[in-house]
Amino acid sequence: MSTTRPFTHRFRVRYSEVDPQSVVFNSRYLEYADVIITEFWRERDIHFSGDEAIEFHVVRAVVEFVQPIRADEWVTGKAVTTRVGTSSVSTDILLCGEGGDEDVRSRIELVHVHVDLESGKPIPVPDDVRKRFLAE
Repeated sequence: MSTTRPFTHRFRVRYSEVDPQSVVFNSRYLEYADVIITEFWRERDIHFSGDEAIEFHVVRAVVEFVQPIRADEWVTGKAVTTRVGTSSVSTDILLCGEGGDEDVRSRIELVHVHVDLESGKPIPVPDDVRKRFLAE
């Protein structure tokens, strides 16, 4: 993760997110990353609906499973923008258990590309949005 202050969001694992052994299903990790990104971008005033909407598509998602996350646990997601390119934004996400930074459950890397919806082609990230991604 970057040295900038990460955005944090805390949530509790729900029963519907686990398997019969009370371990979170693998696919849910990307859903958790989506929740963290949504809240992170909301805090940065980056809109995905309405008149100020900006459209990003995920082009890369890498999930490293470190330790299981179990039913009813509190999880803290930490997100930091690691790179803003011409049209792409890279974000690192940590999912941590109750033990904080020493209790890493998963590391997730997401790369989003800003696109024109009509053509589906990448377009530059607007300067004002770029600044919001990189704000401390």
